[in-house]
Amino acid sequence: MDQPISAAGLSPDQLDHTAPTPLYHQIFLVLREKIRSGEFPANAVMPGEQELAKLFDVSRITVKRALNELAAHDLVSRHRGRGTVVTASATLPQVHGSFDNLIDSLKTLGLETQVEVLEVVELPAPPAVASLLDLEPGTPVQRALRLRKLSGEPFSYLIQYMPLDIATRITRAEMETVPTLVLLEQKGVLVHEAEQWITAVAADPPVAAALDLATGSPVLKIERVMRDKKDRAVQLIHGHYRPDRFKYHMRSNRKGAGSWRADG
Repeated sequence: MDQPISAAGLSPDQLDHTAPTPLYHQIFLVLREKIRSGEFPANAVMPGEQELAKLFDVSRITVKRALNELAAHDLVSRHRGRGTVVTASATLPQVHGSFDNLIDSLKTLGLETQVEVLEVVELPAPPAVASLLDLEPGTPVQRALRLRKLSGEPFSYLIQYMPLDIATRITRAEMETVPTLVLLEQKGVLVHEAEQWITAVAADPPVAAALDLATGSPVLKIERVMRDKKDRAVQLIHGHYRPDRFKYHMRSNRKGAGSWRADG
């Protein structure tokens, strides 16, 4: 039997009456996030139109439009006498990365997701890119823009830089079908070390459009340099991840008195 969803956490404070975005679409976005995060699980019954109208302090017609929009996106199905039910396919899966064994985790991520190559060009390395790749500024490099998807939904927007002598060994078709770390190994480049930085940023227009987000939405940005056993930088990635689709995990424990270390 379908279980009703608790309406806890829904309030008028989640709506901005001064924003240009219609109230029904704001409600749609709030409810969509609840569904995609799993807080409103698959096959559960949504609160009714009247209850939602009271919780958001809006008209029932406004709520009805929001629920109809959810149905149009196949996030819910609407049934007379039964109510609005979250569809089985609505809750989006997450990919979990791990610092404990980063390189293996990245290989697994590549196998679990699908890649669309948006652009591949050769260009002079900008100073910041050249510095991270241990190159002279202006040295020719390859830049590849890729969109990674999970279950057909945008997951990450990746800007990849590689030295030309490595990049030219990899075809565009291979980029779309084989994880990059596996490709590098196949081409004789064994990645030995990864160094990365993680921060939260506001999505600029290209990133927002690729990830199906509003411009300025928060995204997780990961900057990663991969090096081989000779300490040569072989790949630089600027990755922008939807925070509702990706989660990093790190476990630490105490090593000796008063000190800590991260496993792996």
